[in-house]
Amino acid sequence: MEVAIIKIGNSRGLRLSKTILEQYDFKDKVELILEDNQIVIRPMSRPRQGWEARFKSMSDNRDDTLLIDDVFGDESFEAWS
Repeated sequence: MEVAIIKIGNSRGLRLSKTILEQYDFKDKVELILEDNQIVIRPMSRPRQGWEARFKSMSDNRDDTLLIDDVFGDESFEAWS
C-alpha cells in the first residue's frame, strides 16, 4: 500500500485511514519499532487491562491477604525520626 508523507507543522507524518485504525485497533498512541531497515507500527499493548476487575474478584473471594507481615517484629522506626 502506498501512503503519502504529509507535512504537519515542522514535522512529517502518515495519514492512516479509518479502516486501518479500526482493523488494527490503533487509538491515540502506537508502538513504533525500528528493525532491519523497517518501521513497524503496532497498537499499544495494554498490560494492565482487566486488573481492576480481577482485584475486585480477589477482594470479594478474600484471596488478597498478605503472605508476609507488613511490619517485622524487630523493626525499629526510631532511625526514621
